[in-house]
Amino acid sequence: MNHERVRDLGTLAPCLVDTGMVVNKADMLRLLQDLGQVSYSHLEDDVVLSADQGLIMEVFADPQQATLVANHTLYINVHSFDYLEMGKTDGAKSHFDLVQDNRRLRLVPLSDPMKEHMTRTVNTATLEAMVADALSASWDACLDDDRNFLD
Repeated sequence: MNHERVRDLGTLAPCLVDTGMVVNKADMLRLLQDLGQVSYSHLEDDVVLSADQGLIMEVFADPQQATLVANHTLYINVHSFDYLEMGKTDGAKSHFDLVQDNRRLRLVPLSDPMKEHMTRTVNTATLEAMVADALSASWDACLDDDRNFLD
C-alpha cells in the first residue's frame, strides 16, 4: 500500500516516543494501566501540594467516577483529566503528567516493565510446569488405582 493511498483514508495517527501530549482517552488508558508502583506528586500552579509513593490499582474511563489517591493506592479515571503529558525527569526517568486546568498529577514509575514482564513470564512458566506435574502425578495415581482394582 503506498503512502498516498493511506492519506486518502484519513489523517495518520500520531506517533509519540517518550515525550508528547496524549488527548485520546484510550491511549491514556494504555499508557497508564501497566505502570504498577509509582512516585506521585499532586501539583497546583506548579506548587507541590502532596507527594508520596503508591501502587496503581486501577485505571479506567468513566465520566461518573472520581480519581482517588489514598493510603498509597491510586485509582485513576482518565476522564478526570484533559490530557496526559509524557516526558523525562532531569534524571532521565519517564514521567506521566495527568493535567486538568492548573492541576497536575505527576506519576513517575518506580518499577521496570521489562523486568516485571520477564518475572511474569517466568512465573507463568513455573506455574504451568507445576500444574503439569500435579496433573501427571494425579494421572499416575489413577492408573495405579486402576491396576490395584484389576488385581
